[in-house]
Amino acid sequence: MLCSAAATGTPLPGTATQVTGWLCVEHPGAWGRDVIGDEVLGAELTPELAARTAAAHVRPTLIRRPGRNEFTGTRTVLLASSRPEGSWCERLEITDLKQLLDIDLHLLNGPPPGIGVPVHDPLVLVCAHGKRDQCCALLGRPIAAELATKYPGQVWECSHTGGHRFAPALLLLPSGLTYGRLDAATAEEMVEAARRDQVSLTGLRGRSCYPPLEQLAEVAVREQISATTNDLTVAPDATSADAALVTHRDGRRWRVTACTITFPPRQASCTAAAKPVTALVVDTIEQLPTA
Repeated sequence: MLCSAAATGTPLPGTATQVTGWLCVEHPGAWGRDVIGDEVLGAELTPELAARTAAAHVRPTLIRRPGRNEFTGTRTVLLASSRPEGSWCERLEITDLKQLLDIDLHLLNGPPPGIGVPVHDPLVLVCAHGKRDQCCALLGRPIAAELATKYPGQVWECSHTGGHRFAPALLLLPSGLTYGRLDAATAEEMVEAARRDQVSLTGLRGRSCYPPLEQLAEVAVREQISATTNDLTVAPDATSADAALVTHRDGRRWRVTACTITFPPRQASCTAAAKPVTALVVDTIEQLPTA
């Protein structure tokens, strides 16, 4: 059984991989199982780039244009910072992978550095990393191809983003909004909402800048109110490890508590053995006095 089929019925909210900084490097053709591996970026560059991305807490990601594209020698690089407020994305081109070492990745933890050209339209990354898990290739590539015809230049196939059991797995940059189990129609709805500075709730797993509990809390509040992409911020509740506080920019506040439930064993990827699965679910949502 495909892992995405085995995962049917498990909740999506709170399952996005926690990432705030993104280094996306265009690499046409086949990818290895590892996002950064000698077979992809070369034995000389790989260890240094791996160390730098880890030190700066930046997620290295391979991207390629949907469909068959011949390599021209020029690669697109996307730098993105996904934050509750002040998220940004810049685009630049390189002709030598060693130019990646000229980028101070710690700048991704601050305001736009002006290294590249600002990207204003939302970018869509669709996981198509077949060597990591076949579900991503089987389910992700068709959606990436269809979206690319409607939003040229805004859609990329990408390497593993986490959660292939929720394939097709999609990510919006720079917001970091992460989605799963979309079809072509709901994926287009996701993009159109993002272009209006809104958030589509269908298939929403969470915003990557937050840990799971806070992702879950934000989704829960969005399901109750209308809010633009950056209207809400989330913080842990200092009084409880099982609660988070969601604040609207207009001062409204909510306290969301969660609990963990267990599902029967199933595989997390297509080649893995089955094991028990746990998930966070909302317990209570309480609106607090306006700040």
